[in-house]
Amino acid sequence: MSDYLQSIHGPADLKRFSNSELVELAAEIRQFLLKTVAHTGGHLAPNLGVVELTLALHAIFDSPRDKIVWDVGHQSYVHKILTGRYDQFQTLRQFGGLSGFPKPEESEHDAFATGHSSTSISAALGIAKARDLAGENHKVVAVIGDGSLTGGMAFEGLNQLGHLQTDMIVVLNDNEMSIAKNVGALSRYLNRLRMNPKLRRLKSDIQELIRKIPRVGKVTVEYLSKLEDSLTYLVIPGMFFEELGITYLGPVNGHDIAELKVSLRDAANRGGPVLIHVLTVKGKGYELAERNPQRFHGTGPFELANGRKTEEPSALSYTEVFSRCIVDLAKSEPKIIAVTAAMADGTGLLNFSKHFPKRFFDVGIAEEHAVTFAAGLAKQGFHPVVAIYSTFLQRAYDQIIHDVCLQNLPVVFMLDRAGLVGADGPTHHGVFDLSFLRHIPNMTVMAPKDAAEFQDMLYTALHTNGPVAIRYPRRAGLTLEDALAYVPLPLGTAEILLEGKDIAIVAIGSMVSPALEAAKLLKKSGIDCTVVNARFVKPLDQALLLSLLPNHSKIITVEENAVAGGFGSAVAEFLTGQGVTGVRLKALGIPDQFIAHGSTEILLAQCGLDAEGICRAVRELNLPAIGIRASL
Repeated sequence: MSDYLQSIHGPADLKRFSNSELVELAAEIRQFLLKTVAHTGGHLAPNLGVVELTLALHAIFDSPRDKIVWDVGHQSYVHKILTGRYDQFQTLRQFGGLSGFPKPEESEHDAFATGHSSTSISAALGIAKARDLAGENHKVVAVIGDGSLTGGMAFEGLNQLGHLQTDMIVVLNDNEMSIAKNVGALSRYLNRLRMNPKLRRLKSDIQELIRKIPRVGKVTVEYLSKLEDSLTYLVIPGMFFEELGITYLGPVNGHDIAELKVSLRDAANRGGPVLIHVLTVKGKGYELAERNPQRFHGTGPFELANGRKTEEPSALSYTEVFSRCIVDLAKSEPKIIAVTAAMADGTGLLNFSKHFPKRFFDVGIAEEHAVTFAAGLAKQGFHPVVAIYSTFLQRAYDQIIHDVCLQNLPVVFMLDRAGLVGADGPTHHGVFDLSFLRHIPNMTVMAPKDAAEFQDMLYTALHTNGPVAIRYPRRAGLTLEDALAYVPLPLGTAEILLEGKDIAIVAIGSMVSPALEAAKLLKKSGIDCTVVNARFVKPLDQALLLSLLPNHSKIITVEENAVAGGFGSAVAEFLTGQGVTGVRLKALGIPDQFIAHGSTEILLAQCGLDAEGICRAVRELNLPAIGIRASL
């Protein structure tokens, strides 16, 4: 094994490496990735698949002068290693350490912050046009996966790129194995033809030849036009991109550094918009990841020898509870349809897809389409359940309002990974959904305190005549009875879990448990708290809130959501609207800032949302008031 990696202090160092040395460096990087990610967790398979591609990109281009924009960014680990962050890489995804995604604050080599899919072409095109407007001269490259290309935004970017004819390169990282097997050999041959300078004008030569044939009559003209199109499509692969005005190169072997460098250099020399189609193997170099790339796409710490997770959860997660309940309910309710956006496994719908393949739809990375597609199903009498991570549902905001809520359609939104998600950081924290959903007319919003309540909420949502959102966290630790039973919940009903006389803690969803724990700790220090499980953010249990007022002049709300516009704001708006005075109110939640990555426990404590943080807030609220009667 070579020992080149420690000599790389920046991408410029790669210029002195021969192709054979880069091959050795690639092997060294793979071993380093495996060792590190097995310890820290992270996106393993995507990064193993782009080792050679990343080396070739940095060998040809001059970062940070040349800009490389990584779509999603979960495949940027090799890029980080090569751009001066090798010594910090052991801190990957740890609190205070390296982010798992590109982050301009972290390095000047990270041209654009990414974390969600299908944004790279649009962002890179904006960067390229800014370059042109400023009279500068450097290259801009967008690296996007074939999965991300299913997102509509990617096509919007391609459409404008072809229209503007901007000098920019799109690298399509295609790790779909069937494409390589089916068309790899022929496509590489066609690619070599296109790379040959003598044959670059092949398409235009065909067109010129057809034009020279004498045209007699309308039929002949139409025939020759069709002949021109047919010959062009036959000779030139990737005609979809060509028709958009984007030069297509490829497919290229994404694990052949020499071939990659030739293709990238050729694209850079051409000018104008160019797309390079690169074929890679997800999980390359680690047999377990190659065999099961989905399992190792994003992983926690694991044992290298066998791939087993080193931290297996001891109890069910909400995702697993949802998986069991949706299948169980669908057996007796044939109108239930499941919809997801490229997250069948992550949202727990894989089991549903096996039981009810005709009632399951994975629309790809297209959240906007998923929501409106579900609206169409609901309009025709079906009851679609749309399972999407909270952070990704943000992308379908207009569709929720315009296509679902405006028509009061019975679409159920299952918001997985709501709240702080831990190591994936600010691009993936689902801390805005309560704020952006609760103000939409006709929308019902719930959050369960435990598994039993969660299944009751799902049952209630499926029997509600209108849109419903249920949000729940990523964390595990739940128990569920083998015999599933469902109790419908009256809409807008909260419950008092603990009676007290000093302060009322009104908590929602994941914050109910730490609120109860805090109340027990406070009881020991002489502060007697009432704890309310709100259950519904919309509609609020107004009667219960008003019933607290005669005996509680101090109320604290707790939510794992942004304070701005969230559950606490809903309570404050209601009490203000009722003309309530003399009540001190404090809202605990996510502060008005983007929360960094790190373990969920650390982040919750940092935001004051663990039991100790709630205790601290209660003690502060319990102090004598000075001037102001309410705080939010």
